[in-house]
Amino acid sequence: MKRILQAVIAVAAFASVTFVAASLMAAELEKKVVVYSTHGEAMLEMVADAYTKETGVKVDFINLKGALADRVRAEKANPQSDVMYGAPSSVYLELKSEGLFDAFTPSWADKLDPLFKDAESYWYGTIQTPVMMFYNTEMLSEDEAPKDWYELTDPKYAGNLVFRNALSSSARATYSALLQQFEQKGELDKGWQFMKALDANTKQYYGSGSMLFQAVGRKEAAVSFMVLNSIIDNKINNKMPLAVIDATSGSPVITDGIALIHGAKHPNAARSFIEFAGSAKIQAMLAQKFNRLPTHPDALADSPAWMADTHFKVMDVDWQDLAAKQSAWMQKWDAEVKNSGKDPKGK
Repeated sequence: MKRILQAVIAVAAFASVTFVAASLMAAELEKKVVVYSTHGEAMLEMVADAYTKETGVKVDFINLKGALADRVRAEKANPQSDVMYGAPSSVYLELKSEGLFDAFTPSWADKLDPLFKDAESYWYGTIQTPVMMFYNTEMLSEDEAPKDWYELTDPKYAGNLVFRNALSSSARATYSALLQQFEQKGELDKGWQFMKALDANTKQYYGSGSMLFQAVGRKEAAVSFMVLNSIIDNKINNKMPLAVIDATSGSPVITDGIALIHGAKHPNAARSFIEFAGSAKIQAMLAQKFNRLPTHPDALADSPAWMADTHFKVMDVDWQDLAAKQSAWMQKWDAEVKNSGKDPKGK
């Protein structure tokens, strides 16, 4: 009986301490938190509303898409944001090296695979985003469809490919990851030759994912690549006849991250928001509502069934190395590769 009483007292004491700690944290939170992101408005609004409902803290979010990193850099001396939410890990690695983040360890950090977090606690992945090839099944059979990225330069696919331009973070990461596969073998020149041959087979580049899917849906081209959740979205919700290709050499897996901005004006609210946004609860919510594949393993239990059943080969990408080279490579791609294989007379 005495032991039971001691246990009850201990639990009560722990609960009291936890309650007090939570109350103190709530009292110390600033009234707002400013979040710069690449995520869509609907998704940001859902996370922001849920966070405000739980904490009372207002979330000011701005969707900066491809301009996110440049905006954070430009404000280094006087940060206007508290949290960076979205963009691939290669961008986080670049900005970390420039001293733009502060380290922070949320309670769920240990749950994540090392692939999805910074070893020094400067950023964490909240969404894993495989970039995979897909095709219109009304235009190609499974046997006719490519099995790997390197087949896309085959003349039989000429004019039958459409891709995103390099302003898309997923396209930048994919083009750079493909180049790195050649560089790792000391054959970067061959990598650029491959990219030019790929460009020669490409019918058009698009500035938005919706336009790309419309083109494939209208049968203007059969093959493309995109983040897996967007392919699934269009297959399930828009009833598009799409099939995903598990490339034999693997698919790049982008980790969409979150980080605390160095010099944040609302640091306590920023840490609280990171804790919230990366939790299993919120990752599962985004999985259910937006088909975003969680990095937090506990979130999979409450995610759509296809996520638990999804298996794909991961491309061997050195994201740390890629972070240092991606910008230069993509400048060269934009200046020397994009549309270089097109007949200027349109023939």
